[in-house]
Amino acid sequence: MTADPSSSVAAAAMTPPAVLVIFGATGDLASRMLMPALGALDDRHELGPDLTVVGVARTELSEDEFAARVGDAGDPSHRGWRQKAKAFRYVQGDYREAETYTRLAAVLADLDERHGTAGNRVYYLATPPSGFAPIVRALGDHGLSKPDRDDAFVRIVIEKPFGHDLDSAIALQHDVEAAFDESQVYRIDHFLAKEAVQNLLALRFSNAIFEPIWNRRYVDHVQITVAESLGVGRRGAFYEQAGALRDIVQNHVMQVLALVLMEPPVTMDAEGIRDEKVKALRAVEVLSGAAVADSVVRARYESGHIDDREVLGYRDEPEVDPRSQTETFVAMRLKIDNWRWAGVPVYVRTGKRLAARVTEVSLHFRAAPHLPFAAGQVGGLRPNTLMLRIEPDEGITLDFGAKVPGPSFDLRSVAMSFRYRDGFAEDSPNAYERLLYDALVGDPTLFIRRDEVEQAWRIVAPILETWRNEAVILGRYPAGTWGPDEADRLLDRDGRTWRTP
Repeated sequence: MTADPSSSVAAAAMTPPAVLVIFGATGDLASRMLMPALGALDDRHELGPDLTVVGVARTELSEDEFAARVGDAGDPSHRGWRQKAKAFRYVQGDYREAETYTRLAAVLADLDERHGTAGNRVYYLATPPSGFAPIVRALGDHGLSKPDRDDAFVRIVIEKPFGHDLDSAIALQHDVEAAFDESQVYRIDHFLAKEAVQNLLALRFSNAIFEPIWNRRYVDHVQITVAESLGVGRRGAFYEQAGALRDIVQNHVMQVLALVLMEPPVTMDAEGIRDEKVKALRAVEVLSGAAVADSVVRARYESGHIDDREVLGYRDEPEVDPRSQTETFVAMRLKIDNWRWAGVPVYVRTGKRLAARVTEVSLHFRAAPHLPFAAGQVGGLRPNTLMLRIEPDEGITLDFGAKVPGPSFDLRSVAMSFRYRDGFAEDSPNAYERLLYDALVGDPTLFIRRDEVEQAWRIVAPILETWRNEAVILGRYPAGTWGPDEADRLLDRDGRTWRTP
């Protein structure tokens, strides 16, 4: 099943003159994601000639050393990127010290004069979350958060997590809005920039055959799986403070859930899409108390085998408390209180050290109301399922019933599959390439609005509160499996089963 491979995507316009200021420029996120993404954009001639970068970090580096680091992050064969990186600047300093921002202001003024960056700035907070509020406040205090001319722009990109809970998210927002207007703020969740996530909108709203059945009359239930085969690795200290509910459910899962459940937007622009996502999140029933114990499963991984390799249990990982009560797995049954989805449960699961790395959404349709076949003819027949694979191997699969070849009239479920890599000749930009480009050109569609963040926290906050105040069992599961038995029982009692990717 393929699209026309000769079709081509129109070339993207170049970014305008601007300075991209990366706080945390020597950290892991900048090194692994941001710098290579910038190099790829430049390789495709999407970075304008007057786009330059200023790195800000505590690490002692000369500007030449910083430029060499940035140059090395791009494609080694792309000499233009290395040459461009030689003009990049570096400011060493503590994020809480006024002198850091005094030096930054001087560098920005110099770049405006020498490189024609026109007073345009995009600040990217690639620091640990503890740095967000101090940086935001300092930018405001030093007059760096507003344009200094009518035709200039200033934007700020804030990485996830936006807050540690609802109260901290609201407190961080107060700091942000004291320095920046909401129109300047770009809250990032890289899941939204994945091609398969964006294609949820294309699948639903460009195909007349799907939207009429995308509701409670035809859909029996929905499943969302975000599974990782990796453990916490070197992020043990971070994960002890986060856990699976904060790390994945509050952001990635809620964003995908909103796109699956939302109503058709009036316009396919940033505000039209984000308005409907917020409405969808507001319809998710908020669980608390006994409902949490009944509808939410939490567990941690024990030692086991991944790809025939023995791996440690969570409590044995570096920087993890040997008595830890942090969850590495969450499964939930959610109810949606609106006209479209009333009575349709949404089952969510996410975890580390599961059997495979896969992110997918599946809509499980109601069984046909009457089968005019003998019971022995339909043993291999299942209700129709529409599966959207987000990663890896992005694609769409539809299960439907077909006759088995042969003299008897036996029916079996078969799959009709589409894979993006087979259907399109174009290579998809990775998520950070798309998000950096959008922030530089000022397109907020794939970024998260304030009310989205707060509503997602309102959904998960009572669960965290219940876990904190009540003795909720922390289950266990061997690494390399699909999670604890309690997650299976969550569906078993409803007469359903998890789809095995």
